[in-house]
Amino acid sequence: MTFADGSPVVHIDGPWTHRDVAANGARFHIAELGDGPLVLLLHGFPQFWWTWRHQLTALADAGFRAVAMDLRGVGGSDRTPRGYDPANLALDVTGVIRSLGEPDAALVGHDLGGYLAWTAAAMRPKLVRRLAVCSMPHPRRWRAAMLTDLRHSAAGGHVWGFQRPFVPERQLVADDAALVGRLLRDWSGPRLPDDETVDAYRRAMLIPSTAHCSIEPYRWMVRSLARVDGFQFNRRMKRPVRVPTLHLHGSLDPAMRSRHAAGSGEYVEAPYRWRLFDGLGHFPHEEDPAAFSTELVNWLKDPEPDR
Repeated sequence: MTFADGSPVVHIDGPWTHRDVAANGARFHIAELGDGPLVLLLHGFPQFWWTWRHQLTALADAGFRAVAMDLRGVGGSDRTPRGYDPANLALDVTGVIRSLGEPDAALVGHDLGGYLAWTAAAMRPKLVRRLAVCSMPHPRRWRAAMLTDLRHSAAGGHVWGFQRPFVPERQLVADDAALVGRLLRDWSGPRLPDDETVDAYRRAMLIPSTAHCSIEPYRWMVRSLARVDGFQFNRRMKRPVRVPTLHLHGSLDPAMRSRHAAGSGEYVEAPYRWRLFDGLGHFPHEEDPAAFSTELVNWLKDPEPDR
């Protein structure tokens, strides 16, 4: 079943509050909980804000203002005809920080959300207080791995598949978005998502235009590899990250190889902490939410995080 208006699917009940904010010429849905320093959570593919449901409560309980946003084109946010390159998506993120009335935020990003968190920290450093990235190397590491490492390129086979016109969108929504369920299970470690969790993501993918908007960033990331705008973005990403950074990864992640993610510290000129979760796959924050949340909260509350 599809919904022209995604709100019945996206506005999942919980202790959080749902609302929309305007930023960078678009409208973004957020779920927020708690008071304190802002922590902005950015989801990846093929998910939406709900992937952070466990961390919203953990962060709020720890004294933070936790906000999970739907990225452009996903969940309850606007589906615009263009604007899905990482630089513009990062401006969405920093625009939301401003719209929330905060001077800065700790950014927490998973998968594509991690890519955007890296980008925002480099492009708008004054708005990023701390950076936590899960299951995604630095953009320059990602680019180099896709071009030079056959194993990494094979692990990201879905990204190459997204370059075809029309076909990926149809595949994502076929059979009530059955492919979404397969990806969630194939990319997880032994702790597979339950049917209720999978169904939530399948329903969200069926909101009209979501499939197309979800894969547009990946189309840009590959098609720009040999284009001027891609080279310009890659040069911009040479700017070092100068805020404390926590880098999290699952040892069994089949979609993003840990060896390439682990080298991302070369782009951080600040305390950088690498944490590999043994026995977890591409979604550590959902596969073991207690361990992930504990690691994240302890690091955020540490006034002087070491390397």
